[in-house]
Amino acid sequence: MKIENRICNAVQRAIQTLYGQEVPESMIQLQKTRSNFEGNLTLVIFPFLKMSKKKPEDTAQEIGAYLAEHCDDIAKYNVVKGFLNLVIAQKAWVGLLNDIHADEKFGEQQATADSPLVMIEYSSPNTNKPLHLGHVRNNLLGWSLAQIMAANGNRVVKTNIVNDRGIHICKSMLAWLKWGNGETPESSGKKGDHLIGDYYVAFDKHYRAEVEELKTRFVAEGLDDEAATEKAKAEAPLIKEAHEMLVKWENNDPDVRALWEMMNSWVYAGFDETYKALGVGFDKIYYESKTYLEGKKKVEEGLAKGLFFRKEDNSVWADLSNDGLDQKLLLRSDGTSVYMTQDIGTADMRFRDFPIDKMIYVVGNEQNYHFQVLSILLDRLGFKWGKDLIHFSYGMVELPNGKMKSREGTVVDADDLIATMVADARTTSDELGKFADMSEDEKNEIARIVGLGALKYFILKVDARKNMLFNPEESIDFNGNTGPFIQYTYARIRSIMRKAAAQGIEIPALLPADAPLNDKEIGLIQRMSEFEVAVKDAGKNYNPGGIANYCYDLTKDFNQFYHDYSILSADTEAEKTTRLVIAANVAKIIKNGMELLGIEVPERM
Repeated sequence: MKIENRICNAVQRAIQTLYGQEVPESMIQLQKTRSNFEGNLTLVIFPFLKMSKKKPEDTAQEIGAYLAEHCDDIAKYNVVKGFLNLVIAQKAWVGLLNDIHADEKFGEQQATADSPLVMIEYSSPNTNKPLHLGHVRNNLLGWSLAQIMAANGNRVVKTNIVNDRGIHICKSMLAWLKWGNGETPESSGKKGDHLIGDYYVAFDKHYRAEVEELKTRFVAEGLDDEAATEKAKAEAPLIKEAHEMLVKWENNDPDVRALWEMMNSWVYAGFDETYKALGVGFDKIYYESKTYLEGKKKVEEGLAKGLFFRKEDNSVWADLSNDGLDQKLLLRSDGTSVYMTQDIGTADMRFRDFPIDKMIYVVGNEQNYHFQVLSILLDRLGFKWGKDLIHFSYGMVELPNGKMKSREGTVVDADDLIATMVADARTTSDELGKFADMSEDEKNEIARIVGLGALKYFILKVDARKNMLFNPEESIDFNGNTGPFIQYTYARIRSIMRKAAAQGIEIPALLPADAPLNDKEIGLIQRMSEFEVAVKDAGKNYNPGGIANYCYDLTKDFNQFYHDYSILSADTEAEKTTRLVIAANVAKIIKNGMELLGIEVPERM
């Protein structure tokens, strides 16, 4: 049982003995003692004043005296107004350290066959362009959230929904037909997603030229600027051809479908390379080209049950006025589906594939309203998790030079970003002399780990709900709240452990109850014990940033300790052994915490 739990039980006994009343554990407020007071844990006294009918100071003194006499975990206490500061006995800290030392996954829960099944959707790319910086944030948040939910004892299924149909896909296909000359990833030497993305940009370039030419003509014919622009956009030959291709695709035209399958296969191969480089993956991938048909079926079922209604133009709508919202289009008058219809179809397929208890969508905050509506519709259609679906809404990523625009070819490409981060990590490490006595392969591998660690940590440490500014130079710093700082500390501890092993020092399975501990060491043990709370909070609040900042705080505390005290040159063998056990477990928790963020830690740096 944890120290906090034992103290809570002792406080309940104290209140029963002193004041004759039972109190629930929820009434007992224990918190970390403020640094300017003596103590480790502080008990808030105010909830017990009605029972004691005494002043806060007197109540705190009575409870403190009882705990000091009857609870072995309490060494002494002091009272500051309505707060009882408790100094935890040294043997209790040693016991806690032994508990941490014995558990390779301390702070995490293991799922069982009966654990809730949580499905997490992330990535959601379009097959007309490569992944970019915005996708990077999405994928890193989704992957980390999956690890955190698993660490909270859930079974987790990671899913991806690929947007592989629609007018934007046809734009790339049409551009390739017109200007591709049979170009392939093999003939061009380009990744397939990059190749297709180039044709998406090419379509937009030619389309805008057509629009400008038509607009000039329409203005000359007497239309105002706005009307001329809208008419030009609708009548440009390229967009008409793209719509014609979409109709052919919908009608299963064999030539269009064959072209679509070939070009999508190039994109998927490219995506797989990027996912592998990022260290993310999926248990199940769904495709909108299949789910939209399922969505139409569910909407028709809902219509037959009176859940939706049809307008005179044959379009199908949901009336959400009773939910404080407006009417929502589900099927157009020509019978074609909208994004909402596709999401309903995807949900139906997933629910048939998996007995989902909770569904989490990792999607940007521009889709907040969409998921508010989807939740209502899924609940109306009978999905047991529909009403409680979680939209993990995150902010956009911006760069020092502004926002990204994919159709103009100004996005920050994910592959380029990864390559740049790894190259920068190599350069920085070389300049700081961190690669001494390493082979070229080892240098490159550590540069990969550090570069990706810098990228992932910089993105994940930020509150996901906020827009963020990504600065590659700041992220690669080996000091401060960065991935490389934490990775370097882990490597430093592993170096200490290798030196200890070379000296023949064995790490014991258990420390004796009288193992020596100073205040800094007690602080480190207390910080390590907080990992369990950090994991629970991150799962409860869907917040990878909480894990990132916990890892930073633990790392910072260890470095301060390491600055003040020697480990391998400690004054006594008992001190040396204790400090090695502490260091080994700090490294273990850093590694486990960073794994929850999808970040590797190197054994050497």
